[in-house]
Amino acid sequence: MDKLLDVKNLEVNFKTYGGTINAVRGMSFDLDIGECLAIVGESGCGKSVTAKAIMGLIPCPPGEISGGSILFDGTDLLKLDRKSMMKIRGAKIGMIFQDPMTYLNPTMTVGKQIEEVLKKHTNYTKKQMTERIIEILNFVGIANPKRRMRQYPFELSGGMRQRVMIAIATVCTPKLLIADEPTTALDVTIQAQILELIKSLQKSMDTSVMLITHDLGVVANMADRVMVVYAGKIVESGVVDDVFYKPQHPYTWGLLSSIPTLELKNKEKLPSIEGTPPDLFSPPTGCAFAARCAFAMKICKEIYPETVDLGEGHHCACWLLHEKAKNVRQSFNL
Repeated sequence: MDKLLDVKNLEVNFKTYGGTINAVRGMSFDLDIGECLAIVGESGCGKSVTAKAIMGLIPCPPGEISGGSILFDGTDLLKLDRKSMMKIRGAKIGMIFQDPMTYLNPTMTVGKQIEEVLKKHTNYTKKQMTERIIEILNFVGIANPKRRMRQYPFELSGGMRQRVMIAIATVCTPKLLIADEPTTALDVTIQAQILELIKSLQKSMDTSVMLITHDLGVVANMADRVMVVYAGKIVESGVVDDVFYKPQHPYTWGLLSSIPTLELKNKEKLPSIEGTPPDLFSPPTGCAFAARCAFAMKICKEIYPETVDLGEGHHCACWLLHEKAKNVRQSFNL
């Protein structure tokens, strides 16, 4: 398959009064045309920062993309000026944000907010824009779109507001759709509807999707590949079946073991990952997960492991995979 997105050695920092936060530390990944890639990890691991770097939305200052490249459809987005980036954002790359009420303008009707995108990226007449707004609202599952387009965000339910966000992100049929925690604060039934909508949009528009989430249940249902991120680095990546059924990194094991199952007994506690993520003002030189890892060795805290190719696109960065760690794996029955 052809690559739509190719990110190499991305470095994103934030300069604060307390020092420099190394939010993204040399992340490299790609996304094929028509593929869905899920980025999974705890809050603060760098998922949303990576998405905003692709969109050109890192505030500078205090943010700074200090290294790497982001090739989108053959163009390095980091070399574009603000005007060129604005032509791509909204037209070729759309983004569904986490909280609709934060990103929707409360003083503008739904129709006007979608119209703004069309005005910027198309030469539609007023009549064509109205027709397209009604079409996209209907497409994302909003009943009676002619009435809804004249309403304000506060007049809509949470699920409908999220559908409006999806309409804004997809009205120009982008090649890449970034969904940043698209089901946050929605009830389970509405979550399923929103995810099904994104999946249908991906197929009907032949759009690539980058799904940012901490919910592994969402990943299993939506993604082709998954990328597990911890403290600004990719610790494991591969097709969904490999990461779910043949995980190799202790952090991935921890995430998967914390998912509730039908075998869970009454009042039985879910396993959790003890400890807290590292301080990214001064990231550890070794594996960032070492302090929380039950299998950590001396080398884990001193040197960051090389990424091991496990075959068929499955990669993992862990010292347990080194040939000299066989005795350790045997002692823990790994």
